[in-house]
Order: sequence, then structure tokens, then C-alpha cells
Amino acid sequence: MTNSNIRIVSLIPSATEILATLGLTDAIVGRSHECDYPPEIKNLPVCTQARLSTDEPSGNIHAKVNDLLQSALSIYQIKTEVLEQLQPTHILTQDQCDVCAVSLPEVEKAVANFVSTSPKIISLQPNLIEDVWADIEQVAHVFNVDSVKILENLEARVKITQQKIQGLSLNELPKVACIEWTDPLMTAANWIPELVNLAGGQSLFSVPGKPSVLLEWDTLIATNPDVIIFMPCGFDLIRTRKEAELLTQRSEWQQLHANQTGRVYITDGNAYFNRPGPRLVDSLEILAEMLHPEIFDYGYKGTAWEVL
Repeated sequence: MTNSNIRIVSLIPSATEILATLGLTDAIVGRSHECDYPPEIKNLPVCTQARLSTDEPSGNIHAKVNDLLQSALSIYQIKTEVLEQLQPTHILTQDQCDVCAVSLPEVEKAVANFVSTSPKIISLQPNLIEDVWADIEQVAHVFNVDSVKILENLEARVKITQQKIQGLSLNELPKVACIEWTDPLMTAANWIPELVNLAGGQSLFSVPGKPSVLLEWDTLIATNPDVIIFMPCGFDLIRTRKEAELLTQRSEWQQLHANQTGRVYITDGNAYFNRPGPRLVDSLEILAEMLHPEIFDYGYKGTAWEVL
């Protein structure tokens, strides 16, 4: 199949970014409602829609997500009529998280029922950074493009960060809590603890490669992290600031070491930390800037992160 015959529908933002990085933007014919980067894909037909509103308070969103998952419904719906019109040759989705995108069974069901082209389904399942590299390699292999230079460049940026923090002693590596949801309180996991450690921090509460876990408020207070970073799933800087400020109104917040030393940060989790694609390296550099401003200045402050 020549590239001109390839018609790709991407149902997750990270896959769209991987395709773009590999030079395949022109082959994308449809996207999910959450795909927003690179900007040139925004005018493509949208193939999914959410079953709930993300404008509601975090607690409401969490409750509705649980209700949908318990009733065996995906949080997102596939617009089957759009898919049918697009007649894709390939569909990219994920099997990593039912809350993050259309589930793999839902895609398989939709394809079996109506897409006459029998598109190839490529499912990504990243839990660690090396899985993201493997996903990039897998997608490159499927479409017969070269990923060697791209991966070398991404890995080189990781190595630069590691080299710059090599001389730091253990007590110069701050203990870091990354918050992925505020109501209920949840810590960021999967690739996030790994990124924190690579950026010269000590990740608290989460295990690399494992799903996010609920965090008791009392545990956060008792552990008293050096740094607290908010990166709620799917939220930009403005929304993240609102979510974080609700927590700071609690009386115990004032006693936290991170608060007293001005080391509470908000990030654009939607663009960076929540997306297991090429911009995880940007996420690493953002963390390095926050954790070690005396060593790193990549220029992300103000757009990707701010002090709360």
C-alpha cells in the first residue's frame, strides 16, 4: 500500500502526535474529539464524542465516569456514521485506560459492524517510557517509515537531563507528589514516577508502570512532600489552577512544606503529562525546570507550568 492510499483515523491524542512526529499528518483523515495537536489536525472530521461534560466539578465527573464504567459503557462514543464515510485503512486506539479514550472492544465492535474496508486496528498500551518508544517504533513499522532518528533525538534529550543531575546527592533530590485528580485525590502513575525520578526528584505514592491510585488527604499531609505538582487528567493550566485552589482552602494546607517554600506547581497535564507520546520528553524537561531551576531553564514556564 502506498502512502497516498493510507487513510488513518486516530482515536487518541497521543497516537495523533506519534503519527505527526513520524511525518504522517497528511495520511490522517479523522480524529477523536480530544485530538488538538499539532494544530493542523484540528479541521479534520471528529469520530468520537464524550458521554459526559468535563465542565462539571471533579467529584461529579469522577462519579459519572464510575457509573458509566460499571454499566459497561465506554465514556466515549464512536460516531459510526463518520467512520463509515471516512473508510479508513487503519484505526489507532489504545487498550491502556478506559477513562482516557475509546476502549478497544468498542472500536472492534464498530469496525466489525459497518466499515467495509476492514481497517487494521493498531492498539497502543503504554505504561512506561520505553513502551512509548516501542509504540512509536510499532507505528513507524506499520506505515513503513523510519523512526530511528526520531527516537534517537528523544532519547538524547532524556540523557541530557540525566547527565545534568548526576552530581546531585540524595538530599538534593526533592520528594515529589504528583496529583492527577483532586476529587477524589489521586496520584499520577504509569510513566509519571519514572519521569519524576529522571528529572531529579523522588516520586512519592505511585509505582512506575502501575495505574493511578487514590490518596488519602491525611496521607498527603503526614508525608509532607517537598514539591507538589498538579497535573489533572485532561485539564489545561486555567482549569488546573481552579482545581488546585479548591484544595489550598483546607486548613492543613498551610502547614505543608511545599506550600511554605512556594514549591506547589500547576501544569498543563492535558498537553503534556497525560499523553504518552513524543511530548513526554517535554514533560520531563518541564519537571526538571520545576525541580531544579538552578540547573534547567527550557522556557516552558508560563505556558506549560506555573507556580500556584
